[in-house]
Amino acid sequence: MNDKMKNLVVRSISGVGLIVVVFGAILWSQWSLGALLLAMLVGGVLELYNLVEKQQLKPQRVLGLLLGVVFFVLNFVLVSDDIQLSELPLVPHYRAALAFFLLCIPLMFICELYRKQLNPAANIATTLLAFFYVALPLTLLLYIPILGGDVWGWRPWVLIAYIVIVWSNDVFAYLFGIAFGRHRLFERLSPKKSWEGFFGGLVGAVVAAVVVAHLLGDAPLKWVGLAVVAVVTAVLGDLVESMFKRAAEVKDSGALIPGHGGVLDRFDALLLSAPFVFVYMICIF
Repeated sequence: MNDKMKNLVVRSISGVGLIVVVFGAILWSQWSLGALLLAMLVGGVLELYNLVEKQQLKPQRVLGLLLGVVFFVLNFVLVSDDIQLSELPLVPHYRAALAFFLLCIPLMFICELYRKQLNPAANIATTLLAFFYVALPLTLLLYIPILGGDVWGWRPWVLIAYIVIVWSNDVFAYLFGIAFGRHRLFERLSPKKSWEGFFGGLVGAVVAAVVVAHLLGDAPLKWVGLAVVAVVTAVLGDLVESMFKRAAEVKDSGALIPGHGGVLDRFDALLLSAPFVFVYMICIF
């Protein structure tokens, strides 16, 4: 078996395993979904910091990671069925976590005073970059099953449907790109992406959206709209991660997932599309 075939086998096996883990965590409970997203958050933040450090920048790793984790936990408490929202202001631990989160950003400026780095402004900016690029989108994914159902209802299949739409776009974009790709989409960052692949991925995502709407008993039009929003922003998300990797002069953001790279490599589309889909669902669903 040659190296190319071995890589395909490894990629296929790890891909199936990834699907089982992701879908299993979503369906099992809110707690398993929270654990999965939190693990992705930690891995994604550390990968991003590794990328920027290759560019001679020095983000505040610990404080940046804590900022994202605390923000995630605060929001997970809000969406948990076990927590009474009216009681939150009276819970000491919640109040302490909220206070820490609010003070984290000014603490970064104070910490930078004592680090004696050559580019303090860039260090603070890259520390915050991980929050906005990784922690915030993954936290918003906690709300997708709620926005897709009744008020504070829990419909995990809605989140799975969103992920299926994004991954359908990836698969069809790859197939159409291989078969018909002639015109480069964004050659500077991704020489293999084509406009033919983009529109093929869009068609695949729309078909998946119609199927999803039928299975969930929802209006097809609103899911088709979600597919369009998700596809456009997912493609841009892939390009954004390519931009970060090209600047760091690396092929993959990490090696956590055999054959797929790191967390950022596998979930880059979701990271940029999640805020747009979140806003779309608030307005339309």
